[in-house]
Amino acid sequence: MRILLVSEDLPGAQIGGLGKHVVTLGNALLAQGHTVRILGRKDREHSGGPGAAAQIGFHGRFEPGFDFAHPGWKEKQLGVFNPLKRPYFARKVAAAIGRHAAGFDAVHYHGHLPLIGVYVDPAINLVQTRHDQGSECLVHLRFREGAVCTTRAARDCAACIRHDAGALRRAVTGLAVDGYRRASAQAFAAHKTVFVSDFLRRQFLRAVPGADLGRCRVIPNFVDYAMLRQVARVAPPPRPGQVALVGRVDAGKGFGEFLASASRVPPHARIAIAGDGPERAALEARYGGAQVRFLGWQSYPAALALAAGSHACVVPSVCEEACSTTVLEALALGKPVLALARGGTPELASYQQYPGQLQLAAGMPELVERLWRILEQAPRHTAPALRFGADAAAILSRLVDLYAE
Repeated sequence: MRILLVSEDLPGAQIGGLGKHVVTLGNALLAQGHTVRILGRKDREHSGGPGAAAQIGFHGRFEPGFDFAHPGWKEKQLGVFNPLKRPYFARKVAAAIGRHAAGFDAVHYHGHLPLIGVYVDPAINLVQTRHDQGSECLVHLRFREGAVCTTRAARDCAACIRHDAGALRRAVTGLAVDGYRRASAQAFAAHKTVFVSDFLRRQFLRAVPGADLGRCRVIPNFVDYAMLRQVARVAPPPRPGQVALVGRVDAGKGFGEFLASASRVPPHARIAIAGDGPERAALEARYGGAQVRFLGWQSYPAALALAAGSHACVVPSVCEEACSTTVLEALALGKPVLALARGGTPELASYQQYPGQLQLAAGMPELVERLWRILEQAPRHTAPALRFGADAAAILSRLVDLYAE
């Protein structure tokens, strides 16, 4: 098949989980003999020429197709979510898809504009994957003031952009959110949609009761297990007491909450945090030292090597992760993984390589207590399994079948 992958997260010097997923998918499809291109932004460094594909690790061709110049639209200054902003950018990406879709059997969009299907020609075989709660939440996380957001009222979303929003701002934001959710539901009814966890599907139905999701599927994220298995095979024996945390050091990701609960680190424990973000400097100043090291941003191979050489991995997100690739990678590497029982993470227990590999806690103190107990035992060091349930090779056929429907 000829497949066009589309994402506004690519290219980039430091790409997040969504961008990495698109590259992994593209390379896996190429390895199976499909023809694949990635359509992305043209307003970033390395957007043009063959260097773009090499920069993101894609083995095929990257095509610059659209720009996201000046995406703020002064929403923060005005204190409202603008009803016109997201439809504008969805139309822009949809127009780029229309210009490049000829000759492709399927177009697969991975991004932050779920309403895009409203503006894509119905004759185009479009599939989109929803990776987060951005189907109904304009900040994508449903996380506000340090806690999971549970409101369904569109007007309440004004607090995410201005905590003291008055009646007018709440009304304008309500129009934006209601319109966004209705357009998302319309797009899901019109084109095939993948949710990476059943949690995401349920959350959308909670926000938009009665939405037609008859064309939707639940297909989880996946990893390149052949590569991860090789990483595990060549990794040295895990260092006793070493704990690896990998991710963006930002609100919702739980690094601060974890370090606060783990303030009394056992003498033999060493915590290594690979990642950068707005909360890193403050957390490093408060908790950094001989037993808690902040390594900053690390390349993907370096982050995997850190995890593979550790006693245990912690994914401390306090927000509701949809389908954490970091959890999947740690499970694939054979590491004990500790996380909170939130969002789609409990669904990943089906990918454990041995009983109790994924330790799910109700709260951060319980997670830390479980971690200390694991560190009291000798590190587990066994040969990686031949197969892994979330391997791209195992899941890819489900997507290819969906493209062909």
